[in-house]
Amino acid sequence: MSNPGELKKIVPLLALLTAFPAFSTDMILPAIPSLAVIWDQPLAVVNLILISFFVTYGFFLLFYGPISDRYGRRRPLIAGILLYILASMLCAVANSAATLISFRILQAAGAAASASLSMAMTKDIFSGKERERILAYIAIIMALAPMFAPIVGGWILIYLSWHWIFFTQGMMGVLGLLGVIRTPETLKEFSQTPLSKVMHSYGNLLLNKSYIVMVLVMSVSLLPLYSFVAGSSDLYINGFGLSEQTFSYLFAFNALALMAGSMSCLKISQRTDSKYLMTAGFGGILLGGILILVTGQHGPWSFAIPMAMITYSIGISRPPSNHLVLEQVRKDAGAASSLLIFTYFTLGGLGMWVVSQNWMNRIDILGAIALGCGAFVLFSWMLLQKRSIGVVADE
Repeated sequence: MSNPGELKKIVPLLALLTAFPAFSTDMILPAIPSLAVIWDQPLAVVNLILISFFVTYGFFLLFYGPISDRYGRRRPLIAGILLYILASMLCAVANSAATLISFRILQAAGAAASASLSMAMTKDIFSGKERERILAYIAIIMALAPMFAPIVGGWILIYLSWHWIFFTQGMMGVLGLLGVIRTPETLKEFSQTPLSKVMHSYGNLLLNKSYIVMVLVMSVSLLPLYSFVAGSSDLYINGFGLSEQTFSYLFAFNALALMAGSMSCLKISQRTDSKYLMTAGFGGILLGGILILVTGQHGPWSFAIPMAMITYSIGISRPPSNHLVLEQVRKDAGAASSLLIFTYFTLGGLGMWVVSQNWMNRIDILGAIALGCGAFVLFSWMLLQKRSIGVVADE
């Protein structure tokens, strides 16, 4: 895969693999309120089908990354996708909340191979500003998943049952599997570390101060988005009294904001230093949190618009943020990618758990999370630049 034209052909596959988590979480969102009624369970219990997926997904990321550095990307990726397909079919025949949660844990264990290894493959193939542009392209394509996933889930609920949502996810896994089988190995230099010591890569990463600091700061910036994912269906359907289909359109509107942010990043980064995009993005998260606290109670759009501002801000800042984090390492890219996404999803699971509690006013909780996270990340980012940690290096 040395020809540049051939390299670019892998971008849609990388985007599909990276979108596995969005498809796996967002497609079931319209069904969550009705599942709570069917199984007579509170939202905090039913939302475990989201939270358990996130936590398990993040945990297994820690294994796929370093193993792929030792044995290549293809074999662990194929094994993970096969497990994902099997678990999706098991989810489709689940008949209780406990059973579905259990199978979702298995599904997450398989899906964990996709996002971490697709990011590692990106580092294998591309470098410098080109990698940053490819990450932006992937983010744009990937944003289609949260746009269409809840809409597809909503329409499935009209004509079929929620079980078919997981059948659809299984078919998506089959597409990804076929693409990976047709793709050559991207890792050029295999790690010589014995399997018994392969997890030691994380010890080296934990000693990399600049990498760990950037991972923690950038992960906090995503907390408002993951919190919104967990609370959105209850907020729109039960709070504002909207139908599952109307909810899916408003959720798609928010996903459109994410794609618009990624597209803006792609265009603006060609003329502007990426550090300014990150500053603007973190400031936008802070401003969006303030607007939710002030206007979010007035109606669906009074909440949706400032939430879209937050999501747009995440979209414009995430590609350079991911690129900057990966620039802090020169080897063990698989482990570095895994630890990065593990932190994203672990903190995201925490935000989901907080929002799922029995709050009197879920909108204010979401606004407070965005306000707090935006303020923390913006302040930290300004401090990092003064200490020269936040300088994007070109290769």
